[in-house]
Amino acid sequence: MTNSTPTLAHRFAEYATTLRFEDLPADVIHEAKRRVIDSIGCAFGAYNAEPCVIAREVASGFSANRGALLWGTRHVAPPDWAAFANGCLVRYLDYNDTYLSKEPAHPSDNIPAAFAAAQTRGAGGAELIAAIVLAYEVQCRLCDATSIRAIGWDHVTYGAFSSALAAAKLMRLDAEHTRHAVNIAGVTSAALRQSRVGELSHWKGCAFANAARHGVYAALLASRGMTGPSPIFEGEKGFQKLVSGPLPIAGPFGADRGNGKSRVPSDGLMITRTSIKCWPVEYHAQSAVEASLALRPKIQNVADIESVLVESHDAAVDIIGSEPEKWRPASRETADHSLPYIVAAALADGQVTQHTFDEKRFTDESLLKLVARVEVRRHKELSALYAGTVGNIVTVRLRGGQTLTKRVDHACGFVRNPMSDQQVEEKYHRQADPVLGRERADALLKWCWALERAANLDQFAELMEVRR
Repeated sequence: MTNSTPTLAHRFAEYATTLRFEDLPADVIHEAKRRVIDSIGCAFGAYNAEPCVIAREVASGFSANRGALLWGTRHVAPPDWAAFANGCLVRYLDYNDTYLSKEPAHPSDNIPAAFAAAQTRGAGGAELIAAIVLAYEVQCRLCDATSIRAIGWDHVTYGAFSSALAAAKLMRLDAEHTRHAVNIAGVTSAALRQSRVGELSHWKGCAFANAARHGVYAALLASRGMTGPSPIFEGEKGFQKLVSGPLPIAGPFGADRGNGKSRVPSDGLMITRTSIKCWPVEYHAQSAVEASLALRPKIQNVADIESVLVESHDAAVDIIGSEPEKWRPASRETADHSLPYIVAAALADGQVTQHTFDEKRFTDESLLKLVARVEVRRHKELSALYAGTVGNIVTVRLRGGQTLTKRVDHACGFVRNPMSDQQVEEKYHRQADPVLGRERADALLKWCWALERAANLDQFAELMEVRR
């Protein structure tokens, strides 16, 4: 790096401060609104989940004159605490969107932080959309650059940067203050991968919310003039040296970029490459669920299943199909990250919903006996095709010798097989209606589809309230 080469933090800050809503193509704006709708639906689906209630109760202990709404309530908390509590809601069910690359991620985790910063600063819907698109761009490009899970860091580590940049944009910081928000976020960002290893805990669904809390907090400090260590990425004890290794960032953050160039990179914006989930399970199991559900009508009696073979790619085997805890999950978080459990439940029940991961279901001994008969095996072709294809092959062997096999490469919702707007709305209503009621859920949905026309988030605050 020479004096004439801008640091990565400089490049992030320059892009963040110059990207405008007017730069965004119509399809990008539409995808951003789809992600907002999907995320809000996921939040209502998790509204009464234990860790989400804990996060909301803790955040409710703090108030702010210029803060952000705790979703579902009328309580206004400091924006960093709102980002945390609302982020837990979006992420907890493992139902929000996914980006698959060298490092898999859930970029809609950034959306609650963006809403918190927007409400704190009185930003409108168009600004909010631009900030969300920015956060997706940063996190997904980092995921493309290198995998950090292989060396012990969690993917949410990248989220501190993306959420800090989104918050800084919504706080309307200039490039220098934005750069310091990145510096502050980066020096506190590294999260251990232990969150997703072995028997999983509540923290699995809260880890990104915590990273986003730090991102918003960093932007708040920078907005008041707090400076952060620099260069945060390239420094002697910086992020690349100690955490990630080299970060060859492409797209709008390339070292050769300069002012005046298009804000939309030639390879498009990353939000259009993310996938919305059809089922509330870890993304690598989506196609396994679809394959299992396709086989279920051909099985007259589940008791006739002698064995099940799931052939998958390396990422799925490493993350959700290799540890012994996955064959006898002791928590909801482990169950929705267990390829053998998910496949067995789909075959046994003919459906997979959030109730598939209720304690009474994942501790059912009759189901666990079927889980024990599931084998997970690496598949060379599927591994070679990853992540352009995220496939699974499910083979069921029945007593008597009959064998049933189904391969699914592009599950419903995958970027190459996207959900329709109607399907996104149906998923939203399944989760929002029981909490809000159909009429108010419809009104909130209508507001989301017109997000770019909202002058502020006041009506959103009213529509989000859960009235008991």
